[in-house]
Amino acid sequence: MPRGLHNKVALITGAAQGIGRGIALRLAQEGVHIALVDLHQDKLNTVQQEIEALGVKATTYIADVSDPEQISLAIDHAEVELNGFDIIINNAGIAQVNALADVRPDEFNRIMNINVGGVLWGIQAAANKFKQRQHSGKIINACSIAGHEGFALLGVYSATKFAVRALTQTAAKEYASAGITVNSYCPGVVGTDMWVEIDQRFSEITGKPIGETYKKYVDGIALGRAETPDDVAALVAFLASEDAHYITGQSILTDGGMVYR
Repeated sequence: MPRGLHNKVALITGAAQGIGRGIALRLAQEGVHIALVDLHQDKLNTVQQEIEALGVKATTYIADVSDPEQISLAIDHAEVELNGFDIIINNAGIAQVNALADVRPDEFNRIMNINVGGVLWGIQAAANKFKQRQHSGKIINACSIAGHEGFALLGVYSATKFAVRALTQTAAKEYASAGITVNSYCPGVVGTDMWVEIDQRFSEITGKPIGETYKKYVDGIALGRAETPDDVAALVAFLASEDAHYITGQSILTDGGMVYR
């Protein structure tokens, strides 16, 4: 069991489903009080009930992570409602499947604003709050195997995740003197709604049957199965804990054996 998590307060963006929900539940099992941030109140309410059933406190907040003011207000809400703030998980993100030749400016701007901007504004707001409270903190960002290797038809998505790695390294250097660590988790093929969308879009572009792209990637995993949100959450719980106090600036692969660095 990771040490030092009991009664900490964590804010998780993109927490209404998928990996974000998995992280929220895992941290709640470790005794962390959770602020759930997303755009879907009904789904947030469901996750809140699941978390509170584990005996910890939870609160919800609707915010668009591409807007720095909304992220800052979400952190203020978490601090007041849960009486603290110790960890941020900048998990929110979207996928985009397209050939580079076909990417439109509006598509490019949207994914950059969410996947890169959302992480940057989360880093800024969390670090400011940690400093205001005069204590150290943990910043943990959502990266990907696509942040270590560019994938065909996922070029702009990959670019956003390479950018997350750069922000993670830079923030680790800039905030180390304040006792703030900054790391990222890099999942592979996780069986969530996002991969359903990716697979469907690959099918539309390539003409291959739905399910074939997903199967191809899963077949390439050394451990022989798709990843689950729990697999990702286990790494995040470690990075959030005292056991990872001497790790910073790292973007750690958790993919079952797909990309090797």
